[in-house]
Amino acid sequence: MAHAAWLTIIGIGDNGLESLTAPARLLFDQADNLIAPERVLKNIPLEILANKKVTPWTSGIHDTIRSLHERRGEPLTILATGDPFHFGIAATLARTIPEHEMLTIPHPSGFSLAANQLGWALQDVDTISLHGRAVSRLQTFIEPNNKILALTSSGKTVNEAAQLLVGRGFEKSKITVLEHLGGKEERIISCKADEVTQHEFDDFNMMAIECIAGKKAVIQPRIAGLPNDAFIHDGQLTKREVRAATLSALAPYPNALLWDIGAGCGSVAIEWMRAARGAKAIAFERDEARLAMIAENAPALGVPALDIVARKAPDSLKDQPTPDAIFIGGGITTDGLFDTAWRALRGGGILVANTVTLEGEAQAISLHKTYGGDLVRLDVSHLTNVGRMHALEPRMSVLQWRVTKP
Repeated sequence: MAHAAWLTIIGIGDNGLESLTAPARLLFDQADNLIAPERVLKNIPLEILANKKVTPWTSGIHDTIRSLHERRGEPLTILATGDPFHFGIAATLARTIPEHEMLTIPHPSGFSLAANQLGWALQDVDTISLHGRAVSRLQTFIEPNNKILALTSSGKTVNEAAQLLVGRGFEKSKITVLEHLGGKEERIISCKADEVTQHEFDDFNMMAIECIAGKKAVIQPRIAGLPNDAFIHDGQLTKREVRAATLSALAPYPNALLWDIGAGCGSVAIEWMRAARGAKAIAFERDEARLAMIAENAPALGVPALDIVARKAPDSLKDQPTPDAIFIGGGITTDGLFDTAWRALRGGGILVANTVTLEGEAQAISLHKTYGGDLVRLDVSHLTNVGRMHALEPRMSVLQWRVTKP
């Protein structure tokens, strides 16, 4: 069957046209309408571009996508660095342009080239993009002995990443910056995180990090149950042990969306997003002080993309994306809240509600009779002093209702 593609995307290396395979070069030579970033165009001789209509890619990603949709059906060719489907333009366009309308020829990605230079097994490395994204995303991956490869936006990104490492007590971590991989200006610089300020880096590089924990390192594992003091809070948060049990019941998975209703400081929503690749969450909270806490906690713990809705439930739940899971951390007795949430939850989705009040327990028990699921009592005690002796002091008992929507 003939390919119906009107949009061709060709991955290219830092050495320009020399990096193209024969099929990719043929597609380039046949292209009449060419779109490419300035840094790519500067490596192509002007005489080769003379007979082509060239559009430098100077606008933002959203403007570029809008322009492409306006020209839909017109034969267009995009030159993109590396593998267009690995944190590249093809992966973004595939969300709105059908697969059969695009023809993509990849080049080895910066991640592959960097791993080859470093002798790293790519499957054992966390690969992330900080290109046009908040550097705070790195926080989730800072773990003892972990290896990270990150695509960056500029030399400034490297400095910001080093500051995060130093702030977490990973100041002796090894940072390697790989510039212009495969090109004539290729350069590789290695230093410790606390030595980064002694160097200058070119824009658009690959950054490799070998995490080394110092004696005062702050360890924040991706498994659910961060210490309570990892969050800025006013005491009203789902405590560590209960939070771990709650996340276990919610069962995060890649690209799933959680509604965290009555989010408090955002602890459950944040840990949901940390737990699975591409997991998303909306934190619903009406208290202004707690909204500020969520806004500070999310980037500090590596999930700056957490969506925050500052209105009272259940009104705030209307017209929101369909959730795959819902956590009600407060307000199970609020009129209309459960009904609105339950209607919104996709079939097969999970709802978990925690309550500590008698009224909340009565509501959870009543809902359990109607909708089924499990009721679990969570009792946690902590060490305390009794004079010169010690005892275990119980915290407030939590009743947890867990139910899967048919």
